[in-house]
Amino acid sequence: MSVERVTYKLGDADLILETGKIGKQANGCVYAQWGGAAIIATICASSSVTEGQDFVPVTVEYNEKFYAAGKIPGGFVKREGRPKDKEILVSRLIDRPMRPLFEPSFGHELQIVPTCVSCDGVHTQDILAVIAASAATCISDIPFHGPVAACRVGYLNGEYIINPTFEQIEKGELEIVVAGTKDGFTMVEGGANEVSEELMLGALERAQKFITDMCLLQEELVKKAGKEKLPLNPLDVTLDNAEAIEAEATPLLKEACFKGSKIERGKAISQVQRDLAAKYAEQLSDPIQAKLFCTLMDDIQYKLLRKSILDDGVRVDGRKVDEIRPITCEVNVLPTPHGSALFTRGETQSLAVCTLGTAMDEQSYDDIDGDRSEHFILHYNFPPYSVGETGKLTTGRREIGHGNLARRSLAAMVPSREEFPYTIRVVSEIMESNGSSSQASTCGGTLCMLAAGVPMKKMVAGIAMGLITEPEGDNPYGRYKILSDILGEEDHLGDMDFKVAGTKDGITGFQMDIKIAGVTTEIMKKAMEQARQGRLHILSIMEKCIDKPAPLAKNAPQILTMKIPVDKIGALIGPGGKNVKALCAQYDVTINTEDDGTVTIYSKNGLNAEAAKKAVKGITEDPEVGTIYQGTVKRIMDFGAFVEILPGKEGLCHISKLSKQRVNKVTDVLTEGQVIPVKLLEVDKQGRLNLSYIDALDEQK
Repeated sequence: MSVERVTYKLGDADLILETGKIGKQANGCVYAQWGGAAIIATICASSSVTEGQDFVPVTVEYNEKFYAAGKIPGGFVKREGRPKDKEILVSRLIDRPMRPLFEPSFGHELQIVPTCVSCDGVHTQDILAVIAASAATCISDIPFHGPVAACRVGYLNGEYIINPTFEQIEKGELEIVVAGTKDGFTMVEGGANEVSEELMLGALERAQKFITDMCLLQEELVKKAGKEKLPLNPLDVTLDNAEAIEAEATPLLKEACFKGSKIERGKAISQVQRDLAAKYAEQLSDPIQAKLFCTLMDDIQYKLLRKSILDDGVRVDGRKVDEIRPITCEVNVLPTPHGSALFTRGETQSLAVCTLGTAMDEQSYDDIDGDRSEHFILHYNFPPYSVGETGKLTTGRREIGHGNLARRSLAAMVPSREEFPYTIRVVSEIMESNGSSSQASTCGGTLCMLAAGVPMKKMVAGIAMGLITEPEGDNPYGRYKILSDILGEEDHLGDMDFKVAGTKDGITGFQMDIKIAGVTTEIMKKAMEQARQGRLHILSIMEKCIDKPAPLAKNAPQILTMKIPVDKIGALIGPGGKNVKALCAQYDVTINTEDDGTVTIYSKNGLNAEAAKKAVKGITEDPEVGTIYQGTVKRIMDFGAFVEILPGKEGLCHISKLSKQRVNKVTDVLTEGQVIPVKLLEVDKQGRLNLSYIDALDEQK
């Protein structure tokens, strides 16, 4: 097998796709490189076939090797372990645009493994991984309606940037990733700092050209090295009595599908299916016939719900297309946590809880891109009881993905470490779910942070939108309806799932999955505006519950910050941390020191924090001549008393400076341990401190 290569000039480096040298036993393997970033992507199909499969059993396992950046994994075990959140998010990024383009009737289990083997900290590897995974699939013998590609778009200094570097992403106002085919984008996700709907649409339009170029590049590689595709394994069997079953089921399902609640609809639909299955029990004893029967039931519901929306503008729960479900908001629903909120929208409910911690509680990441830490953390939990089911309580890809979307939507409005020196952790517990629990988490996250006293820049709310389309003549979108605040059924049966979060003034979070190609700009503009109106409606309800930060909870950490000279950091810490550890133990506080001299003191007791701050000041500040200090008498001598004016700093108050009257014995005026005011008169050439009790008393008078 010969080595084949195609290249594309991208920014300051060539993007290279190569096959034929590495991974030749996989169904498809591509080595992709852009600058100093490199990905090896493979795809393999199982040898066994399952006929009549109605879904695509594909898994994507993106992974990063520490050697890619010249690093050894931190911690005790020096081997890469379980997937990190970042790897899971990139796996989802690859999975979502590719999965719909596989043929379910192929029947083989598929596994895509993109591995990052080189990282230069400049060129992003996730976009390269999407392109490499698609290219490996396209040249393989696995049927695939690709290629697909991805593009990151940034916005910095008034200009769009295609595939920005890490540094440009950090400084920019917008960062979205767009994936799609030559016909149009199919997936979008990202975050922003209150950008307008127009700016977001502009980013989508600019991404399409690069995506098209990358698809053409992959097609060029296929011409050079593509394999002949394996055959599909479709079912040759059809459902017996299909017309009779459909005629009987349609009116029954039409009534069942429009019951009041999700549970009522589910029970009614199940009852219809059970009754029909009992009637045709002999026929459905064949597993293939039973599977085809279930498929027909789904198809009937699909047609009924879409027809009702397009013809009558009526949804399964009776709402109009732009109507939002009833919303209720409560804060401080839990007695002990620092901040809590219960956000309910229809049958979707989030119990959001905010906890404030210290700098030592920040989330640290040991990544090939570089070590980093985050002071804002959001975790999303989706227990099985939220949909009335049983199952294990686990953290899967759904939890990671939905939590990331909610965190990204809120992050731009969370105060910086300098503005609010706490670590902020929000946990969204989904109590009920019927559509857009990630956006309920965004709303609940805002409410619980305000309840905890977090000074958010602005309130954030999120909404999920949907789209139903139908061709009319030559126009594939001749008829369409945009849906606000979609249900789970509408997500499943619709053509688009479109989540938007933001403030009153702009978008902060964005995610979209499109099941049809080439959604027009007109539809996108209308969807964005309808989403904006919905977002404003939700924010108006949230503001009635809480619209400004509450006072900090009594059990929240008390934080004091101060600056010390950089050259005094060593004196504060002491040999082996001796000094700072002693202060922490003495005052029951936690002290954190930054390289720039910022000292942060955390305590559950405000008095302890103030005392510790005073002690730090004493260690790190030089005594000032003319200043009056409250000192402690440490030792009494015949000629005077040694008084500690700052921790570790003592001076001599001579017997002549104790009183204007003659003093025979120092003990006639002072006792050891006594706290007295003293004025620093001078620091002599040897650094000794000369103090006066008399002058301090005179000035205080």
